[in-house]
Amino acid sequence: MKLIIGNKNYSSWSLRAWLAAREGGFSFGEIDIPLFIPGSRERILAHSPSGKVPCLNDNGVLVWDSLAIGEYLAEKQPALLPADATARATARSVTAEMHSGFQALRSKMPMNIRKDYRGFGHTPEVDADIARITAIWNDCRARFGQGGPYLFGRFSLADAAFAPVCFRFQTYGVQPDGAAGEYLATMLANPHMQDWAAAARAETESIPAEDLYD
Repeated sequence: MKLIIGNKNYSSWSLRAWLAAREGGFSFGEIDIPLFIPGSRERILAHSPSGKVPCLNDNGVLVWDSLAIGEYLAEKQPALLPADATARATARSVTAEMHSGFQALRSKMPMNIRKDYRGFGHTPEVDADIARITAIWNDCRARFGQGGPYLFGRFSLADAAFAPVCFRFQTYGVQPDGAAGEYLATMLANPHMQDWAAAARAETESIPAEDLYD
């Protein structure tokens, strides 16, 4: 099993697939391809039919798009989704909402682990996205979080989906109160998240379009 990913400092989609695979207990190799430099698309196309990352190659079975990768991994490791049907449906719903929504947050607060952009990026639309994300975290923790510190107790695909948001909140100084704040601290302390962050800080590549507030 191999996972093709982009820059760890910037590639939020890569993080989602990578974290799901790590938390699912899978053994896999990484093919890291720096994004938005000459030749990067051609290198990605050698592995991924979409020309985008992430892409999972499981002994010749190609799965691209982070949502599809998560579902594929959950078929192999059911613990990546809650066992309870209601919780599982909710986990899939909030994962899909994260996958397709929150465009203001994505554009004004891109994932950039190496930077300290506290106070930057806020607009009414971004703040509305932050409020919705905080509401999701509080609701999931209240309804389904009794079995552990994650959204649905134990780690699930929903946590992988929101992992880049946790790094964004750290970079931009967003500090939710209550259960959402406790959840944010849990995610940032996750050993795999810390491993990813350390690798991101060690990278030397820069994508100027993502360094919005320098």
